[in-house]
Amino acid sequence: MVEHSHSTVLRDAKRVVVKVGSSLVTNDGRGLDEEAIGEWCRQMAELIQDGREVIMVSSGAVAEGMKRLGWAVRPKAVNELQAAAAVGQMGLAQMYETKLRLNGLGSAQVLLTHADLADRERYLNARSTLLTLLKLGVLPVINENDTVVNDEIKFGDNDTLGALVANLVDADALVILTDQKGLFTADPRKDASATFVHEAKAGDPKLEVMAGGAGSSIGRGGMITKILAAKRAAGSGASTVIAWGREPDALVRLARGEPLGTLLLAQTQKQQARKQWMADHLKMRGAVTVDAGASDKLRTEGKSLLPIGMVSVEGEFARGDVVAVKDLDGLEIARGLANYASAEARLLCRKPSSEIEKWLGYAAEPEMLHRDNLVLSR
Repeated sequence: MVEHSHSTVLRDAKRVVVKVGSSLVTNDGRGLDEEAIGEWCRQMAELIQDGREVIMVSSGAVAEGMKRLGWAVRPKAVNELQAAAAVGQMGLAQMYETKLRLNGLGSAQVLLTHADLADRERYLNARSTLLTLLKLGVLPVINENDTVVNDEIKFGDNDTLGALVANLVDADALVILTDQKGLFTADPRKDASATFVHEAKAGDPKLEVMAGGAGSSIGRGGMITKILAAKRAAGSGASTVIAWGREPDALVRLARGEPLGTLLLAQTQKQQARKQWMADHLKMRGAVTVDAGASDKLRTEGKSLLPIGMVSVEGEFARGDVVAVKDLDGLEIARGLANYASAEARLLCRKPSSEIEKWLGYAAEPEMLHRDNLVLSR
């Protein structure tokens, strides 16, 4: 295990997910806070100019919709929440597009539901889309797809969504900007003896005792959802910072190593966490055998597996399923997420990537297994 300090986690992070809550985005429900959103967009642009990749997870659609519809109290009926989200999402997307463009950045709206990340194929599609946007220099702005979700598939809060996105893209860090300074040992509004928590281990059960209750009437979360989000993000090796969203230059200062807010440290390195997840939590559906050249490139050069290196395919699997990679002696050398189903993979054996569309009628990715979705077994 590698030890981190408060000053290095964000400074060393190359891929960061930033989550901002409803009360901040909508100025406690009074409408989209144009000045604040502009400031976050400026700071994210600075991080990107500094060589980082940034993904934004923004609440605010329902709250903005409530304001536009003249509703003072958040509705409980799902259909009314969905209607408010549909109305508010228009303004939210437009605001981010405007402010990011002023800072020289392109933007993309991505709406997700829990089902998108629970299904293996949709998970892989979402991951591929987000990583492609980052490669293109476009900043994804993600929100829960409140217009179509129901009680069974809701994330429940965008803190959870932020953590799931951090897992999805293998982020180094999750920054949760909130209307509080960070985590205290108790509610400072009720307990004068409460002290501020500068740093702790993500997943420590004591943190859940410290936190509790919902936040504002506008949002759905509270400090407890942020604690649980940090625990979830730590599962893929991402540490979490909870900080006050109106702190001047909070993102830039964190990236410089300044200790703002509460840092909840992941106890497992990112690569180790992903390997453990791939090895332990996903059932293998099949295997592909590769030639000596492909085997060598996988093991010694950390390359992706291209169809031209595949000799044969075993089993029946779908896009997004975990498959083993075997050498010519039948020994497993790696495992990863398949970009093509077994029937397609059989057609692609020994074919160059340039011919994928010719053989399948479409081309998803040039690789059978991308190196980011592949771990070595031995």
